[in-house]
Amino acid sequence: MNFNRIFILGNLTRDPELRQTPSGQSVVNFGVATNRIWNDKDGNRQQEVEYHNVVVFGKLAQIAAQYLTKGQLVFVEGRIRTRSWEDASGQKRNRTEIIALSFQMGPRKLKEDSEEIPEIVNKIEEVDLDTSQNFQKEEPQEEVPF
Repeated sequence: MNFNRIFILGNLTRDPELRQTPSGQSVVNFGVATNRIWNDKDGNRQQEVEYHNVVVFGKLAQIAAQYLTKGQLVFVEGRIRTRSWEDASGQKRNRTEIIALSFQMGPRKLKEDSEEIPEIVNKIEEVDLDTSQNFQKEEPQEEVPF
């Protein structure tokens, strides 16, 4: 059995581009940048950016075109596909893409003048931080002979 599934969390590098296939199906293309940060053997912080091409079809494409914007955080779930074609000069070209099966938009940015408190802050305050009641000492269980 084979498995082709990818999950990425990153920022849009450009606004989604909405198009229609000849059959009338909506298609959106956009780019996502993901970062990898690590310390090298000398303890210096290193950073590497990877760019991904994402393609979305159907109703999900229309939603992406309407709500996603450059710089926005997005979580994409999909599969990898590599297309091959010959360009006008006869040279063979390849393009690896993520075909999105679903995506989740990151938090909306607040306007600079806005005094609104993000929803997440309100939800955090509602959480009961007294977890001492949740942890009870368990009685040792009898061993089960095998």
